Amino acid sequence: MRLLLDLARGMLARRRRQTLVSVTGVALGVAFFIAIASLMRGFQTYFIQQVIDVQPHIVIKDETRTPPAQAAELAITDGAVSINGVKPRDRVRGIRASGEKLDILEAMPGVAAAPILTGPALLRYGARDLSVTITGIDPQRYRRVANLEKDMIQGRLEDLRSAANGLIIGSTLAYRLGVQLGDTVIAVSPRGVTLQMKIVGIFHTGLVSLDQTQGYALLKVNQVLQDRSNVVNQILLRLDDVTQAEPLARRIEARFGDRTESWEEQNRNILTVFVIQNAIMYSVTGAILLVAAFGIYNIISTVVFEKTRDIAILKSLGFTEGDIQALFLLQGAIAGLLGAVLGCLLGQAMIEGLAQVRFATETPAGNDRFMLAQDWRIFAVASGFAVVSAGIAAVIPARRAARLDPVQIVRGAA
Repeated sequence: MRLLLDLARGMLARRRRQTLVSVTGVALGVAFFIAIASLMRGFQTYFIQQVIDVQPHIVIKDETRTPPAQAAELAITDGAVSINGVKPRDRVRGIRASGEKLDILEAMPGVAAAPILTGPALLRYGARDLSVTITGIDPQRYRRVANLEKDMIQGRLEDLRSAANGLIIGSTLAYRLGVQLGDTVIAVSPRGVTLQMKIVGIFHTGLVSLDQTQGYALLKVNQVLQDRSNVVNQILLRLDDVTQAEPLARRIEARFGDRTESWEEQNRNILTVFVIQNAIMYSVTGAILLVAAFGIYNIISTVVFEKTRDIAILKSLGFTEGDIQALFLLQGAIAGLLGAVLGCLLGQAMIEGLAQVRFATETPAGNDRFMLAQDWRIFAVASGFAVVSAGIAAVIPARRAARLDPVQIVRGAA
């Protein structure tokens, strides 16, 4: 094997220019693969972290996933029954036995739970009226399932208890209303209940949908405002292991019957877009490496053509077809390996260069630079793909070299 390796290196070294071009092609393909993958993976990771950071991992709602069966369907299960225009039965909305369910959920290891009541309201300040969604929370429990306190730019979460009918709103909502910390607004619910509420905090998440439409009050205060005494319409869960959100949500829904959604289900459309982005990325960068592999195919085919007499001599000395094939496969693997190593270095340099880029304006999420992910798996995938591509490109010329007949070669030379 050592002899084959020395012969392979010697054949590549004698064609330095062509070898350098092929290795450079592989290196550029690997470098672009690493840089683009780092950009895409960094953005996706950052976005998911933002979603996980702002939203709870699991939400239990006061509804069922499928509407309950009608009486006629239950009475005639096997009959041809068509039901149209059925008026839904009025019922008090809210999670039934929320206290018992909350105790069961909090007893699970690695799970934090918090009950909330959400409802629409109209905030009025002077001549300005804006529709918002007010969430009633228990600050002590809510801080365990959400990071609202981290996003507070004015006030504290505990200030909800220190003021009568305290209210925390988003920064965009405060700007549109024209209110500041300490101002008093009038909140009107669809039930006609009116409360004077004092702004005790302002938060900024970077998500426009939250910053301009969301407000937080004490759970008891919102129950009064929505005229839904002792009612909870959602239970929020946060897990130590976020990857267990989907299976745990399915188990909870099967046990309680309430519709339970994980963060993955709530953001399924966006996660699907990420899959498409990854497919495009791997297709483009894979095409670059494929073109580089053709360069390796070209150089090894040329070596086979030029080294025909040398192959005949090697076979006459006792080298088998397997040895000859391995000789040229080694050349492809060496070129691919050198390209992968050089490509990893270039890819790291490109990542460092992209990390220095600054945008003229700050993004809504508060960043003025590229989100980059430096994951060793990206380097491993790029290098592995490069070496495999180089090896496959060398297969055809290697097999052609192994099938050469030394007798005919010598006769032709004579």
